[in-house]
Amino acid sequence: MTNPSSNESAFKAIYEACEEGIIVVRKSGIIRMANKAAHQIFGYDASELEGKTIENLIPVSLRDKHVDNRQNYMKQPEPRRMGAGRDLLAVRKSKEEFPVEISLNVAELNGEKHVIAYVIDISKRKKVERALKKSEEQLILYASQLEKRVKERTEELEKQIIVTQKAEKEAKTALERERELNELKSRFVSIASHEFRTPLSTILSSSSLIAKYNTQEGAQEKRLRHIDKIKSSISNLNGILNDFLSLSKLEEGKLDIDVCEVNLVDACKEVIEELSSIIKPGQQIKFQCKGHPQSIQADPKIIKNIVINLTSNAIKYSEKDIHVGLDFEREDEICICIIDHGMGIPEDDQKHLFERFFRAKNAINVQGTGLGLNIVKKYVEMLGGAIKFKSELDKGTEFHVTFPKN
Repeated sequence: MTNPSSNESAFKAIYEACEEGIIVVRKSGIIRMANKAAHQIFGYDASELEGKTIENLIPVSLRDKHVDNRQNYMKQPEPRRMGAGRDLLAVRKSKEEFPVEISLNVAELNGEKHVIAYVIDISKRKKVERALKKSEEQLILYASQLEKRVKERTEELEKQIIVTQKAEKEAKTALERERELNELKSRFVSIASHEFRTPLSTILSSSSLIAKYNTQEGAQEKRLRHIDKIKSSISNLNGILNDFLSLSKLEEGKLDIDVCEVNLVDACKEVIEELSSIIKPGQQIKFQCKGHPQSIQADPKIIKNIVINLTSNAIKYSEKDIHVGLDFEREDEICICIIDHGMGIPEDDQKHLFERFFRAKNAINVQGTGLGLNIVKKYVEMLGGAIKFKSELDKGTEFHVTFPKN
């Protein structure tokens, strides 16, 4: 049978060897006993804690509150495991405050309930935690600064990329512009030499033939026919020069616009009368007006040039009647329509129709500079209008020019 005296000695040895401070407190708050570790933690000599109140180990500012807490705890005491300990402040004999972790339990000794407090000095742990927290804060700060630097550097690089891309785009645009100008120069020289050569050759040959005709019968009729050819050729040359001059003025922004009230019916009728001299045998220009005629605010010269260009093209590319119409029945716009039943425009060529010097592949043998429709489109847009067309090969073409009523 085990000797009780031997058990008590064993328990006391374990009690004293424990690295945790163990303090046994009476219900009144008086310390009944404390182990060696507790004395060392609080800076007291051996057995010096016995007989003192537990509040001696609490900072002065917290003692009153601790008395209330201790009394409330004794009314309904319950264990508090070490794992669920609380971080508190304690005070050493030297008055130095330090952080501790405390777990509580209840035991009955000699018929009296006692509170057993297990105390751990966590000063070093807190020091490490503060150091870790400081390091973490420093790392967060460094990370934030690094992120900011990376962001600033990224933004700087993006700006440099944008500048580089812009410079590359400008250089590419300038190169394309130069290439386009060179191509236009070549096309201009080619088209101009061809278009000028034909009427000039006609003028030269007709002039030579007129000089050879004598007063014989029928000579006067031949002279008049050649004179008409000369007039027609000069008219063609004048038209070509007008196209080049108009394009030059439009490109340089030097074309003056003289806006006033324009009677579209009168303008179209004047154009039809002027072009009646160049229509082909058996060909007519038919005029139609839908709705109540209205005037628009525009430049009358530009309006006439638009109608002349589109109508003369219709005459040139068709052998049948030409239809010029005005539609005043639309709600917000007025439409000028020019319709022919000629050769039409190949579908593949239609997307290039308003480009400078462009000639459809089925119109290569028909006289023209390829500038007319480009000029017309610029004229229409200058006046705030729009131009559309639809065409079918060998069936004809329709142009619709619209201007806002207001």
